[in-house]
Amino acid sequence: MPPILRLLAAVFLLAASPLLARADGATHFTLDNGMEVVVLEDHRAPVVVHMVWYKVGAADDPAGQSGIAHFFEHLMFKATETMDEGEFDATVQANGGTHNAFTSWDYTAYYQRVAADRLELMMRMEADRMVNLRLDRSQWLPERDVILRERGQTMESSPDRQFQEQMGAALYQNHPYGRPIIGWRHEIAQLTQDTAMAFYRRHYAPNNAILVVAGDVDPEAVHEMAQRVYGVIPAVADLPERSRPTEPPQLAERRVIMRDSRVSQPYLMRSYLVPPRRSGAQREAAAYVVLAALLAGSDQTSILERALTYEQGLTITAWAGYNGTAVDHGVFTLGAMPVPGVTLQQAEDAMDAELARFIETGVDMEQFERVRMQIRAEAIYQLDDAAARAQTLGAALAVGLTVEDNDAWLSILESITPEEVIAAARSLDRRQSVTGWLMGEDA
Repeated sequence: MPPILRLLAAVFLLAASPLLARADGATHFTLDNGMEVVVLEDHRAPVVVHMVWYKVGAADDPAGQSGIAHFFEHLMFKATETMDEGEFDATVQANGGTHNAFTSWDYTAYYQRVAADRLELMMRMEADRMVNLRLDRSQWLPERDVILRERGQTMESSPDRQFQEQMGAALYQNHPYGRPIIGWRHEIAQLTQDTAMAFYRRHYAPNNAILVVAGDVDPEAVHEMAQRVYGVIPAVADLPERSRPTEPPQLAERRVIMRDSRVSQPYLMRSYLVPPRRSGAQREAAAYVVLAALLAGSDQTSILERALTYEQGLTITAWAGYNGTAVDHGVFTLGAMPVPGVTLQQAEDAMDAELARFIETGVDMEQFERVRMQIRAEAIYQLDDAAARAQTLGAALAVGLTVEDNDAWLSILESITPEEVIAAARSLDRRQSVTGWLMGEDA
């Protein structure tokens, strides 16, 4: 692949599809090379957030190479045909900007926040490393050691994170969501330059990427700039479709009991496999969001906190959550931390009793209306943060949702009925769950 500067000097430009302006200030278009672009206007400050999302994450790591997607996120800051190792970081900082990257199971994202007049510079550097990375010019091996240390410092030094890692591994019998994003230590230690470059050539391409630009920009100007900078990069013709092992029918609930001398306060968690948000059919996922908010959205008014912590005095805290922005599976989580003198079994029994009581008695309409108001308020607050809007939309697009799905999400949440919430609660199947206890060594 020739250097990006030679690509930019090419005599041809790939035309982009017409701009599709939206009422919420978003503009959406796709370059002819397949790169999707979304522009979110926000002219309150002369800054811009530039994000490139690749539709590849830890769940796409080849078997035996767990952690390669995260490893490669680190390697993207190495040398290219036109930049020395460390030059990307130095250039962003010299222009008064900040930048970082992150990996999930379904995507890898790179972003910069800079003055609006530095946008094209960010585009050129990001386009450069999309096609011109040169690990043979970089000290890549020490970066693998950095990740091994990162695993030790952030994962293995924390019993809570190790517990969550074990919970995830138990929840999935076959699907790669059960592997940690950072990877298993013994497999990280075997990653090489060749495996990294093979991963790069397979997945890093404009037709596997989404560009989100948010801030003080003009959509037409971004359209012209993206076409000129990214549009000249050829699409990868043999881009592989995501092919992941499917989860077999789960017929038996599982339990994880972890003891660690570093644990001072035991707690329990249960994770259920549930559907994710699906394009064009988001009501089921929205019902799980509202259910989680009703069960544990507020310290004093949520069902679990009010019953277990304030009325019965059994727990220090109790919680619920739903993560549905994913390609293949969503996860609904319940948890409780008992007060001293209350066993994990007693806390678990009380938690289950409150869930059963909620299903039997139905939704309290006063609380239901309060939760709907909170959901709307949170959505409005997010509109005040261009970076948060860019991140929310980028994540949605990266897992297969559309701009239209994202636009409709709030109205769907607000239209969910109490009957749909109870149906979501009834669908929580213990046969498709893992219950974990984390406790001290002597418990």
